[in-house]
Amino acid sequence: MKLYGLLLLMLCGFSSLAQSQFYEKPPVFPECENESVENFKTCFDNQIFSHIFKTFQVPDIVKDDYKGNVAVLFEVDKEGAFRVIYVDAIYDELKEETKNVFSKLPKIQPATYNGNPIFKQYSVVIKIPLQDQTISAKSISVDSVNGKSNELTALEEAAKTEYDSVGLKLVPYTQKELTSELNIPFTHSYYSRFDKSVNLVGTNAHTASKPLLYSDVANYYDFKSEKEALLKDKSSLFGRKLWNEHLVRVQSKHYWFTVDPIFDFEVGKDTEADFSSTYNNTRGIYVQGGLGKKFNFFTAVYESQGRFAQYYNQYATLIKAADEAGIVPGRGIAKAFKDRGFDYPVAEAYLSYSPAKFFNVQLGHGKNFIGDGYRSLFTSDVASPSTYFKLNTNFWKIKYTNTWMWLRDVRPDVRDDDGAYLSKYMATHFLSWNATKRLNIGFFESVIWAKTENRSFDINYINPIIFYRAIEFETGQDAGNAILGMSAKYKISDKVNVYGQFVLDEFSTSDVTGGEKSWKNKYGYQLGVKYYDAFKLKNLYLQAEYNRIRPYTYSHNTIALNYGHANQSMAHLWGANLSEVVLIGRYHYKRWFANAKVIFGERGLDFNDGSDNYSYGGDIFQSYDDRPSDTGITVGQGNKATSLFANLQAGYVVNPSSNLQLFADVTFRNFNPDAQTSTTFESNTVWFNLGLRTSLFNWYFDL
Repeated sequence: MKLYGLLLLMLCGFSSLAQSQFYEKPPVFPECENESVENFKTCFDNQIFSHIFKTFQVPDIVKDDYKGNVAVLFEVDKEGAFRVIYVDAIYDELKEETKNVFSKLPKIQPATYNGNPIFKQYSVVIKIPLQDQTISAKSISVDSVNGKSNELTALEEAAKTEYDSVGLKLVPYTQKELTSELNIPFTHSYYSRFDKSVNLVGTNAHTASKPLLYSDVANYYDFKSEKEALLKDKSSLFGRKLWNEHLVRVQSKHYWFTVDPIFDFEVGKDTEADFSSTYNNTRGIYVQGGLGKKFNFFTAVYESQGRFAQYYNQYATLIKAADEAGIVPGRGIAKAFKDRGFDYPVAEAYLSYSPAKFFNVQLGHGKNFIGDGYRSLFTSDVASPSTYFKLNTNFWKIKYTNTWMWLRDVRPDVRDDDGAYLSKYMATHFLSWNATKRLNIGFFESVIWAKTENRSFDINYINPIIFYRAIEFETGQDAGNAILGMSAKYKISDKVNVYGQFVLDEFSTSDVTGGEKSWKNKYGYQLGVKYYDAFKLKNLYLQAEYNRIRPYTYSHNTIALNYGHANQSMAHLWGANLSEVVLIGRYHYKRWFANAKVIFGERGLDFNDGSDNYSYGGDIFQSYDDRPSDTGITVGQGNKATSLFANLQAGYVVNPSSNLQLFADVTFRNFNPDAQTSTTFESNTVWFNLGLRTSLFNWYFDL
């Protein structure tokens, strides 16, 4: 008992000693020295707020009706000097003024712990408009020695203002998308506006792999100046939203996003059709935005119903998927809608991230295009959107694009027992090299393989290094369909450049020299020229292009390995066994624009009339084993058809921020096959159209 009493006495004595020796005192202003110890903290707070109220000058940039807070985290060091750690405010001028006010505070007695000077941290909130806060002032301190606090820590106190500060961080919208990692919506018409700027002699730009990023093109073309030049002087909210701005636009220091409606309201008349009118009725919404400087996102959802010109409707029905009504070219599977119309919903989206200046990663559902021409013999955007993963690496004089795509074969005869469509995969490499300041050379390869019971996505094709042909041999020659290609572009001057592509599916040198024109010689080529500010007329863009593709190119004896997706070609719209000349003119002045296009073409089609079911090499979805012969293969063989397509369009950009356009166009199409069959029809039509459209993608009506 004596020992227990002695220990208890010692513990009590130690506790008293600790309370007397380990005493904490806050910093003390000279005006507070005569206050009691209990009032030191309150006096300190009041001195801080009194100084702020007397010294703080609200900057002129802050609007008279502005109400908000300035959150400040500061400390008093061991010498008694004040130091601002962090300031959060909507205006930078408010931040600078806050730092200026705290720099004018005098040195005071520092805080002490156990009689020794220590650092002390505090957080305060300055209310704007400025007011005297000394009566209700409350600052919460952090013990910088052992992390303990009297009530809340400074970080906890700052956290209590986090919810309100989110709204305070909103800043005026500055069109961040125009320099972001977002894709520039790919339409040939809009890209022609800045094509000259990125193709000047001496630039190190790479233009073939599309869509292009705003951040890449912004180095050569001032999107902001272009948009500002088109703005209308509108003071009302409705006027600004209709003519100038995104419907919803939000921006803060760390994020931004915009929301816009999608419209495509069209009405027209086809002279060949036996129905009263054509129409398209699309409603939708698209959202784009960014988190930080390197991560961006985009999504667009379309709900559409349409009835088009007779020839277009027939094509959509011919390439239909299983039991569905058809496939609207470039958009997707459609259901029947009223009298010979189509109901075709579409969704597109992607995430874009650039961890470094030379590297961009995208995951999305949409379209890709490789080439400098109107057509592409490598990868085109004529088919429906597909899921893809893309890597763009840009360094020195090289841009290297790797793309992996998840495709579908939706023909009835390739569905499984459960009715599911056949899954296909496509991997591509494209290396673009600026060999000189005038010459660009590109190397392309792709491979397509199909899902089977024993094979799905083949990890062998994750290989990011060119070439795939060796991998194809390793996995089995019939396991995939590999295609090689080469492109070139030469800048003759700042106003003229020429370009071309060569695609090789298979080649037999001996058959070329023997003059037998073997079916094995499956290749195609493109030659084109662009003329900017033609004939010294600013903004006049002219383009001429020739495309020729031999029969059986892009096809395969395992028909699931054809170069197609959703019953449409992944390259040229017509497939193969074709030659064509494309002439294009484009002009824009302020918000007005005009486009003209003429296409002369010849192609070889199949007969499919019961007596002749051979494949003549134009339909890439037919097996090349069904060919009529091994030699004497020429472009245009089979049911030869000639076509003339001409389109003239004029319009007005209603809103440059959302790409909303009012337009009218007229299309003339004359299509003459040697023989009319169950799938090939003679056509001679004029199609008038008037519409209001949010232009975010290419429509190809030149079937």
